[in-house]
Amino acid sequence: MIITRPNKATNKFLAVLPERSADVIIRRFGLGDDSKRVTLEAIGRDYGITRERVRQIENNAIKNIKKSETFNKEEKIFEELKSAIDVLGGIVAEMDLLKTLAKNEKEQNQIHFLLTLGDAFTKEKENNNFKTRWHIDRDLSNQIHILLDEIHNQLNENDLYPEEDIIALFVDRAGNILAKYKNPETVKKWLSISKVIGKNHFNEWGLSSSNNINAKGIRDYAYLSIRQHGSPMHFTEVAKSIENNFGKKAHIATCHNELIKDPRFVLVGRGLYALSEWGYTGGVVRDVIKSILEKEGGALTREDIVDKVLRERYIKENTVVVNLQDPRHFKRDTKGRYLAV
Repeated sequence: MIITRPNKATNKFLAVLPERSADVIIRRFGLGDDSKRVTLEAIGRDYGITRERVRQIENNAIKNIKKSETFNKEEKIFEELKSAIDVLGGIVAEMDLLKTLAKNEKEQNQIHFLLTLGDAFTKEKENNNFKTRWHIDRDLSNQIHILLDEIHNQLNENDLYPEEDIIALFVDRAGNILAKYKNPETVKKWLSISKVIGKNHFNEWGLSSSNNINAKGIRDYAYLSIRQHGSPMHFTEVAKSIENNFGKKAHIATCHNELIKDPRFVLVGRGLYALSEWGYTGGVVRDVIKSILEKEGGALTREDIVDKVLRERYIKENTVVVNLQDPRHFKRDTKGRYLAV
């Protein structure tokens, strides 16, 4: 969906301006050889005028371009841009839009300049909840903002939704009001407008404030790695997974220490860690046995205990049996069942 030759229209528009006005526009929008956008203050210093005077020159230059015959003759480029935004969902985060429509920073700046000129396009500035975005339909824009706020309010700090689930949630809340646009790729672009909803490396969505979305250290990377794996992992494998998935250097010893310290992880075998949220019981084997006995009403056969413990721990059967034989912690009733002392 690349916009072809945005520089052609841009150069025609600059040609209608006096030299100083054209220079101000070129530098403010990064349209010259240097694609860096220059501040009002910096341009004002170069010309020996105030930043407000530079702003006036910029605004007047835009008005003069829009009043020119050249502007009316270049209607096609604006139709092309409007059609592109419509295909992308009618409202798009600015960076997503520019990266989609242009292949390099220079052309992205030219697209941004053309969007600023076009009457069909409205720019909404970044705020606490939303990124800078452009839209072509105010009613649609308002609806998307409301839906994003509703989803944000529904999420809890540690919620994680697979991408297909967060899309389904959005579509369900939207009902029929957005039937024209409701496809997965468009919904993902709408979700990307939000600053308070985000996704992690594994395309799971949640609150941007959550460590599950914006991981802040080895423990968070380890949690996401084991969760994605779906079953217990040895700490050496966790360290490798962190490096492979997140590109973060994870020393094996450091990784092991972080797993030991964090209650989100449970040691379930020699060096094997699972997530406590999966229902695994913490503690040594005898603690697991006591927890199982308590849950089951206080007395179980050896076979039942072994079976249940092996669901909690990746250990040998004999390890369970040895623990049961410790009279300081367990005894047998008249039916041969084991109880905690």
